[in-house]
Amino acid sequence: MGYVLADERGWLLPTTTAGTDSRSQPYTDFVVLNTFENLRNATNSGEIDFFMWEHFTSKRYYDNGEIRRVGEIYTPWSSWKIVASTELFSGEKKEKLDDRVEDLMEKLNKGIKHFNENQDEAVKYISTELDYSEEDAREWLKTVRFPERTQGVDMAVITKTVDILRKAGVLSAGKGIKPEEMVARVR
Repeated sequence: MGYVLADERGWLLPTTTAGTDSRSQPYTDFVVLNTFENLRNATNSGEIDFFMWEHFTSKRYYDNGEIRRVGEIYTPWSSWKIVASTELFSGEKKEKLDDRVEDLMEKLNKGIKHFNENQDEAVKYISTELDYSEEDAREWLKTVRFPERTQGVDMAVITKTVDILRKAGVLSAGKGIKPEEMVARVR
């Protein structure tokens, strides 16, 4: 998300045909702190300048004054993607997915259906197990959308993600597989 912010602010230049950027990249001095508590402590001590974290997970800490929220940035992609090895596809065109992955997808579809049909149960779970207030759990649910079917990916999301990662120097143009080769099923 740091690179999304840098891209939105114009701190990343488009990649050259070689897939590199002639200007130095922002965030060359990332500090890895491993836990959300360590991030909060390091920000408050001045060890780091800022961190980026999910709105509702951090909300109780800015509500109680432990941290200060200075802005919000939204992800240009969904929170979750299911990734499987290409070895799990078979057939001449690699169109047949391993039965275990298909089974997983069907179980996820059933779980999502149950979640969507039992919002009060979801609020209770979120507010007791995930440390959200009941009010925050209800507000969070207003922002969450799950697909009816987990199978398939929107190619525009993959293309945009790859573009940002290229600008950030994480991926190089012309190396690795193309975005359309990364997706087994397009939605």
